[in-house]
Amino acid sequence: MSKNTGSDKFRKVNVEDFDEDAYKEDEADAPSGNDDSFVAQKEAEVKKLTQSGNNMEALKVALGGDSTVQLKGPMKDRNFTVVLDVLTRFRTNEVDKAVKALNSDQIDMLMKYIYRGFQEPTENSCGILLVWHEKAFEVGGLGSIVRVMADRWTV
Repeated sequence: MSKNTGSDKFRKVNVEDFDEDAYKEDEADAPSGNDDSFVAQKEAEVKKLTQSGNNMEALKVALGGDSTVQLKGPMKDRNFTVVLDVLTRFRTNEVDKAVKALNSDQIDMLMKYIYRGFQEPTENSCGILLVWHEKAFEVGGLGSIVRVMADRWTV
C-alpha cells in the first residue's frame, strides 16, 4: 500500500505546462489605466450615495463596471470592501426590492460578491449575505449560480 505524501518533488517535468486547456490569465486583458483611481472614484461615488440615503443607486454603482473583475491584488480587495459595505447597509426587508431592480448581469455580479463574502466572512456579514443569496437566487435562478461558478474572472 502506498503512502500519500502530498509531495510533488518526484516530478521532473511540470505536466501542466503541456495542458492545452490550462487557463492562464493574459496581461493584455488587464484594464488600461490606473486601477487605484478607478476604485477610489467608485468608492467616493458610493460613499456620496450612501450618505444621501440612496442605497439602491449605490448598489448599482458598486456592482457596475466590467473592469471590476479585472482588478488585481489590493485593489480587488478594496473594491470588495466597498461592495460589502453597501450590501450590509440594506435592511432585510429592502433586499427583495433591491434585487428585483437589478438586471441579469448585475445579479450575476452580485452573486460573485456574495460568494466572495462567504469565502471571507466578517463579523456580521454572513447573515445578510444569506438573505442576499436567497433573494438573488429567486430572481436569477440556478443559471446565475452556474454562470458565476463557471466564470474564470473573480471579484
